[in-house]
Amino acid sequence: MSRIGNKIIEIPSNVTVEKAGSTITVKGPKGELSREFNPVIDIQIGEKEITFTRPNDHKEVRSIHGTTRALVNNMVVGVSEGFEKKLEMTGVGYRAQLAGNKLTVNVGLSHPVEFVAPEGIEIEVPTNTTINIKGINKEVVGELAANIRSTRLPEPYKGKGIHYVGEYIRRKEGKTGK
Repeated sequence: MSRIGNKIIEIPSNVTVEKAGSTITVKGPKGELSREFNPVIDIQIGEKEITFTRPNDHKEVRSIHGTTRALVNNMVVGVSEGFEKKLEMTGVGYRAQLAGNKLTVNVGLSHPVEFVAPEGIEIEVPTNTTINIKGINKEVVGELAANIRSTRLPEPYKGKGIHYVGEYIRRKEGKTGK
């Protein structure tokens, strides 16, 4: 029994959800998202809630029950509130610059690394060592943040690198540490 799949999604008053076949479209104050889902899971859209039921307990059907509910919930939350990831850079000479929708990151490599913001994603650089990524699609926001972080992963000895705000970096002692 899927605990996540059985949860009911409450629809905020400023969000509309429409179903056309196996495609769900969610419209809200921040934008519009649309996605096609597996037609095996029955999605019922009521006045103020969305419920998900599965026809049987086969392994394949059970595996997509909770996933379908989580994806629709992310769509509803995205168009009503949006998602944000914050990155922080630690290291001498590490900095980020924003020009239009192009982010340039200098992290001790022989060349600056450039990232172009996908459509619907907003990048902010409040200081030259912090990066904020905002958008309505949780997958795209998380993927862009992970790609930026992967240019210089945080290392455990000095803690240098790009990491999420609030992320704990497990530190190690050096050779001389006893």
